Amino acid sequence: MELRQLEYFVAVAEEASFTRAAARLYVAQPGVSAQIRRLEQELGQPLLDRSGRTVRLTEVGAAVLAHARSALDRVSHMRLVVDEFTGLMRGRVSVGMVRSCASLDLPELLADFHKAHPAVEITLTEENTDRLVKSLLDGELDAAVVALTTETPPGVDLHVIADESLVVVTVPGGDLAERDVVPVAELRDRPLISLPRGTGMRSCLDRACAEGGFEPRVAFEASDPNVLAQLALRGLGPAIVPESLAALHAARLRAVAVASPWFRGRMALAWRSEGPVSPAARAFVEHARVVLPSPQRSETERSETERSETERSEAARTETQRSEAARPGAVVTAV
Repeated sequence: MELRQLEYFVAVAEEASFTRAAARLYVAQPGVSAQIRRLEQELGQPLLDRSGRTVRLTEVGAAVLAHARSALDRVSHMRLVVDEFTGLMRGRVSVGMVRSCASLDLPELLADFHKAHPAVEITLTEENTDRLVKSLLDGELDAAVVALTTETPPGVDLHVIADESLVVVTVPGGDLAERDVVPVAELRDRPLISLPRGTGMRSCLDRACAEGGFEPRVAFEASDPNVLAQLALRGLGPAIVPESLAALHAARLRAVAVASPWFRGRMALAWRSEGPVSPAARAFVEHARVVLPSPQRSETERSETERSETERSEAARTETQRSEAARPGAVVTAV
């Protein structure tokens, strides 16, 4: 039994066609047929039913298929481990992203990783957060940029990229616009503008309203937060947006805080906390955690900058005092 035979068998089973399997494997169809017949002769049972228009698995073939896939996966993982020890990174990394993270330069991150590891195949999928998390836990994705509520999904580790309050933005002149903070109850029965269900911000809105004993009345949905702000600008209702986006429209929209712990959203890089992880996926997560911003890191860098500026000011003042003291007849006052 050869690995090539197992590979050919799996391809034919998945494609339900010798022709499509041969095209997928970049080999001649007679070669595929010959190798699978040798496999069947060695096992002593037919694995494929060739009598119909499409190729189907026999009962034995269906049972063998899972073992064939497992064997190929183990060999692939063994090669990846060896490549990791020799410094040669191969494999595949599947990445997901939410539809509302246009401000994040994910293409640049992927391009940089590709330059560092050109032999690694990278794929990118765009979806809502709930589906991305499910794909992560199912092993279909290796990492994903997701928008979350204040809770962390079980089975997932996070590198938080952004953590900020959500606000309600509305045109000046309305009853909401006259207040700085409102309780969640003020949103009851209002035609709201929000991201669709399954997104992090919508989950925050739904959770806050549920805690207030009602379901939000969402009149307009859009997958881009900028579109939400544009809809609010045209007087179509209050929109739920991140505080940073509201600041960009401060000249024309009034931002109102909502008194609820659930009115806060996070953007994060997520990956499985348990289960097998390929060397390529592990390398990507490590790369992304270094490159992507972090609220904690930004705060630390801000503190270090302020401290450096203070030290430079103190040094400049000390130097000035020394220069003054060096002048004949100078009087130095301690401060």
